[in-house]
Amino acid sequence: MSDSSPLPPVRLHPEAELARDALSTPLLSRAVRLARWAGPGTRVDAGGRLTEELLPAAAEELGLTGDDAAADVADAWRIALDIGLLEVVDEQADTVTPGEDLALLTGGSPHDVLGVWLGALESVIADAAVPDLDGLIDAMDEGGAVDFSKLDWDPEGEAAFLDGVLGNLYLLTASEDGPGDGPVPLPALAASMIVPGDMGEPTNDMLEQVSDAMMRLDEQFRLLEPIGLVTYRPVDEALMSDTDEESAGTPVDETDVSRYGMVRLTPLGLYGLRARLLESGFAAPSVGDLSDKGADVLLDGSAGYGPRAARAETEQWLERREPLDAARELLAAARGTDPGAPLRRLRCQEALSLVGAHAEPAVREVLDDPELGGLARVWLSELGATDVPAPSEDLVFWLTIDTVAAQLAAEGNSEELQALVEGLAAQHSGFFAAAWRVDHPATPDVLEAMGRLHPDKRIAKEARKAAFKARSHQNG
Repeated sequence: MSDSSPLPPVRLHPEAELARDALSTPLLSRAVRLARWAGPGTRVDAGGRLTEELLPAAAEELGLTGDDAAADVADAWRIALDIGLLEVVDEQADTVTPGEDLALLTGGSPHDVLGVWLGALESVIADAAVPDLDGLIDAMDEGGAVDFSKLDWDPEGEAAFLDGVLGNLYLLTASEDGPGDGPVPLPALAASMIVPGDMGEPTNDMLEQVSDAMMRLDEQFRLLEPIGLVTYRPVDEALMSDTDEESAGTPVDETDVSRYGMVRLTPLGLYGLRARLLESGFAAPSVGDLSDKGADVLLDGSAGYGPRAARAETEQWLERREPLDAARELLAAARGTDPGAPLRRLRCQEALSLVGAHAEPAVREVLDDPELGGLARVWLSELGATDVPAPSEDLVFWLTIDTVAAQLAAEGNSEELQALVEGLAAQHSGFFAAAWRVDHPATPDVLEAMGRLHPDKRIAKEARKAAFKARSHQNG
């Protein structure tokens, strides 16, 4: 991802709801309980870890039993220290005291709570990019330094890889053509980091890299789930063993992709990754960001949004305003001859459809406006008005160019736009002979696009000739 390109806008849950989710995550809730449980007599070792004799009592406090209890206690204790819920106050006596941030979780605002959770998330993500502890110990030299060459591990590379995976998971979740809040297959997520998007059939070497990446991600997502970033269905352990399930009497569905791992970003995780992206300099908008801005910011800011996100953003903007005032403000903002103006007018028309009949007086006021008159006639006709003045031929051609320019900006060379281009050429036999004279800044670009999109070579050639004439005419 490029930090100069805005990501699709996301719809975040209210902060109060997200804060409740954060407090209920297994890892943070355990860290909080340990911080409240710890007292003046709680002894720690030189690294701030709980002493061995206190581990059973801490596990009992958390209601943990079994082989993993001690490890789960250690993880929660480390998070409590990392994010300031606990502080080692006496290096000599090796004791701890509650940290200042512990009070934020009970007396602070939802934003304060989420700030503490974000600190825990950073700590867990950093841990997830580190190889297993046994490997680290084996790679330490006599002086206590880690020889990374023995680990075959690049710390910066591992962190960047995990950041990239989480960025792609965010992008898939936010994209309107993605799974939304549904799960993403782990193989697809791993392949998104290794296999080029324009490659047809991946090589065997790439497939092997994808497989290795899946195993790394399987371990990492197991670590990330307890902090509430994701919900995760791990890779089926039978796939990693030599056991022949079919010979053991267990039928195997080879098409069941969920056996290879499924991961879903939670609403809390979406909030967390957006915060990390913003911190890293990415443009990561959220639906509602523009609701307190002017209509000009709304129309320009939502220009690159998908249809559903643009509608949601506009609905929130309209909720803050009186319908007729909003309609007038939208129409005023839709004027212009700059490259973004056609798409602003398209977004304006869509916004006015949400305002409904309350916008009619404002729309009638611009019927004679050279830039908005066509939009006004279309909108009134769609409303069902019967007294809409007929447009002049010049206005029809101007509106056609403006509409195609807006669609080009919104969708690029889409199938829908190709169908529109074919329809225009079919309905008006002399379209290109007249269109090149249209006094619209986008006329040359629109005619070039029509020549590129139309499948009939003869008509495409007509469009390109008309584009050349239009450019010469405007430069003229």
